[in-house]
Amino acid sequence: MIKTSIIWFKTDLRLFDNETISIAIAESAQVIPIYFFNDAHYKTSEFGFKKTGNFRTPFLLESLVDLNRELEKLGSGLLVLQGAPEIEISKIVRKYNVSAIYTEEEVGIEELRTQILVEDELKKFNCVVNITHTHNLYQPQNLPFEIENIPNVFTDFRKKVESNSNVEDIFDRPIKVSTPKNLLFNLPSLASLGLENVNKDARSVIDFKGGSFAAHERLQQYFFQDKHLSTYKETRNGMIGADYSSKFSAWLALGCISPREIYHQIKKYENQFGANDSTYWLVFELLWRDYFWLMMKKYGAKFFQLNGIRKKLIPIPEDQDQAKINKWVNGETGNRFIDANMQELSLLDF
Repeated sequence: MIKTSIIWFKTDLRLFDNETISIAIAESAQVIPIYFFNDAHYKTSEFGFKKTGNFRTPFLLESLVDLNRELEKLGSGLLVLQGAPEIEISKIVRKYNVSAIYTEEEVGIEELRTQILVEDELKKFNCVVNITHTHNLYQPQNLPFEIENIPNVFTDFRKKVESNSNVEDIFDRPIKVSTPKNLLFNLPSLASLGLENVNKDARSVIDFKGGSFAAHERLQQYFFQDKHLSTYKETRNGMIGADYSSKFSAWLALGCISPREIYHQIKKYENQFGANDSTYWLVFELLWRDYFWLMMKKYGAKFFQLNGIRKKLIPIPEDQDQAKINKWVNGETGNRFIDANMQELSLLDF
């Protein structure tokens, strides 16, 4: 058994149905739960904005408070660090003589680059990185094809997965987490991240609060209290109101709740209130989420190139109409639907 390991939380900020923490605890005498505030996410990019802004960061901070509170109930806590992960993590490895790190698989280009930097640094200390899967509805190893053979058409992908794969059971919440003493839970302030506190807009129809507790509250309300799931397919494309759609995306993005848990709660709902096109459609859209993740794993940086994943070359225009681009960005196209959304997005520093 490993004496001491690190659980590196990223976008899996939960204890329930978390493969990473379940495996780490099973294989280690003690674990150190860690979250990094990567400096690169709070710098102004070449495009003039930060990757993580004034709205997303408070949601993240709330999620980390919730995660730490749950860890403390189990005799542990969350160590929060700020800086470059490849530098900061080696300090913890040396301090606690860590021999293994458990963390979720990445497919994004920048995320993979950071992971590789961390792995290269940790080779100096004979510390291995164990990759787990906490993001998807279907476990990648249970799919009916290898990553390189994933269909490029979603319908083909869906039909093969639905007929040949099953959604696995969820991982139980840990009963106890053994951790070195005196782990410091010290969140950075918005100001230290170069951000500002933004007051909630009175016109907001839902108050998004970060954390697993809030995610489960939303699920219970949307499913079992108000039974909106039964009409989801008919209402999901609405633009105004709190309950025309599930609003799970923010919590899913940070892993405050898992798609697999949502799936099993849908099945529970269907047993109680009946299945229909709407109950299926939320599963259908969770599968879309898997598909995009897998396509990024398959094609990587090609998604950001001019030709995308296609082999046919796309001619590069000799000149671009910057005036048209500016009208799109500023919400001045003349199309009221587009303009309203672009103008609203311009008010957000998400």
